[in-house]
Amino acid sequence: MIDKLAFVHPTAKIGHNVTIGPWTYIGENVEIGDDTWISSHVVVKGPTVIGKGNRIFQFSSVGEECQDKKYAGEQTRLIIGDNNIIRESVTIHRGTTQDHGETRIGSNNLFMAYVHIAHDCVVGNNVIMANNASIAGHVHVGDWVILGGMTGVHQFVHIGDHAFTAGASLILKDVPPFVMASGSPAAPRGLNLEGLKRRGFTKESQRAILNAYKAIFRKSLTIEEANAELAESAKNDANVKMLVDFVNHSARGIIR
Repeated sequence: MIDKLAFVHPTAKIGHNVTIGPWTYIGENVEIGDDTWISSHVVVKGPTVIGKGNRIFQFSSVGEECQDKKYAGEQTRLIIGDNNIIRESVTIHRGTTQDHGETRIGSNNLFMAYVHIAHDCVVGNNVIMANNASIAGHVHVGDWVILGGMTGVHQFVHIGDHAFTAGASLILKDVPPFVMASGSPAAPRGLNLEGLKRRGFTKESQRAILNAYKAIFRKSLTIEEANAELAESAKNDANVKMLVDFVNHSARGIIR
């Protein structure tokens, strides 16, 4: 299943039923899990661990050294989970020792063409990054997030679970869970209710999240005042608690 025109370094560990296309380069200290398909003209450098069932399309660069000028050749890593689709010309860089030395990607994600994931990023599961979406260094993206095409995310920003950004959004501050954002710079535009419906959130839970959203974003309350208003709801609803905790632990501050 490895084309004779591909190069696979002797130290690379290749799982069962792996396909590697012509003119693809698999470098030193790379591990590729079972049932992964890699097209032609792909570069994978290590240390990188790629899980099972991934699909990597042509001209992608996976596990390359980062573009941080402080990087000095340290042995940092890229970890990728299972069943991800990495489309044409996606770039994913390894971490730096200024963080945890690791870029980490979860499972079941779709990265469309020309997506960029920079050093030390943490991307969860079931994430969609549309064409040309880019996240700078140290960005954290939660589960079930959708980043619209050409979204740009500033370094160190955190994006909570189930959040959604419109195309060409510029994200300079943290985006809390469940929130839709758009603009340059991005501002909150409501809840991702359609996403919550698709994922089976009950109407009761949707109402609780909506009430929490209104307290934080629509009532001109301070964060402390919103916390007081939502204290009882956060005790009774795990999703409201997640939203409130995210806001309270935001280092950069949230979009408002």
